Amino acid sequence: MNIHEYQGKAILKSFGVRVQEGIVADTVDQAVEAAKKMKEDFGSDWVVVKAQIHAGGRGKGGGVKVAKNLDDLREKAGAILGMQLVTPQTGPEGKLVSKVLIAQDVYYPGESETKEYYISVLLDRAKGRNIIMYSTEGGMDIEEVAHSTPELIFKEEIDPKVGLQAFQARKIAFNLGVSGDAFKDMVKFITALYKAYDATDSSQFEINPVLKTSDNKILAVDAKVNIDDNALYRHPDYAALRDTAEEDPTEVEASKSNLNYVKLDGNVGCMVNGAGLAMATMDIIKIAGGEPANFLDVGGTANAQTVKAGFNIILQDPNVKAILINIFGGIVRCDRVAQGVIDAYNEIGNIPVPIIVRLQGTNAEEGKALIDNSGLKVYSAILLKEAADRVKEVLAL
Repeated sequence: MNIHEYQGKAILKSFGVRVQEGIVADTVDQAVEAAKKMKEDFGSDWVVVKAQIHAGGRGKGGGVKVAKNLDDLREKAGAILGMQLVTPQTGPEGKLVSKVLIAQDVYYPGESETKEYYISVLLDRAKGRNIIMYSTEGGMDIEEVAHSTPELIFKEEIDPKVGLQAFQARKIAFNLGVSGDAFKDMVKFITALYKAYDATDSSQFEINPVLKTSDNKILAVDAKVNIDDNALYRHPDYAALRDTAEEDPTEVEASKSNLNYVKLDGNVGCMVNGAGLAMATMDIIKIAGGEPANFLDVGGTANAQTVKAGFNIILQDPNVKAILINIFGGIVRCDRVAQGVIDAYNEIGNIPVPIIVRLQGTNAEEGKALIDNSGLKVYSAILLKEAADRVKEVLAL
């Protein structure tokens, strides 16, 4: 589950990580009041207006602006609120900005120069360990740094038996080139950051940039946080941070029916039980000359209600020209699945695209017979090749 920058910073702060302070606003008037409060707290007219969407690259897309006074703030907050912000991570359609963060100006003058770093904590699935990835070249062009000069990206593996060790935090601070008070503060920052990541059951904490201020303080200027969905039952307070307006509406609808759904760009809708079978189904669709329109795993309970919910979600995509249902009857019996398909079809009414149902496993023959005798516009199959041939046939119609 992704959360907004201001929410991620609040979590970081609760674990002792120093952050760029800010106040979230939904309107221009709220943004002005937030800027006045920031001046009271920090004594500067300058603030940063930051669009709050679930995507990186906001600065390059025009979603991050520095305002030097209240009139300037009103103009820039008004321009960002309501804009369709397009970044490299949103795709060409962009995302609607409905709130902004009015953030503290942390690039103030002082005795030493400011410096931006990149630090993230994430899971290396291949090694089964958390890693801290970091670089001296933080900022907007970190993707280009990783591509062109990968030697500037460092990684520190964390042994899950003992967690982050003090010498590792010092090693990271040393490699980042900080010294004196900044070195001590960086060690504290890294230690607190890893604690926050571990305690929240997150899959990613990305801070870009981490800033060394002109008075040698280390703080998080941004926060991209992804909390593991499977652990949200342990963190109901974090689950409440979910912003469904930032997610695909069909994926939100699918989650309400306990369906695992991901929208794709193809023309054949998929409804399958089991992630591995779903991947194989998408492969067979491509072999047959089609393109999968989605990943949809109904799990072990493919009954009339789940099938109906799956139909309703898939049919929202106007690009879908056929639907392939591929069920292995292990936990669930194929005849029950077949009856569920028939009941769902009758309840929905006229489904405008052909449906191929491939059943294999317990009572597969009985399930096929139910489909064949239903009188509905549904094609049955038992072998995967049969299903692929049916897909090819209906796409050619």
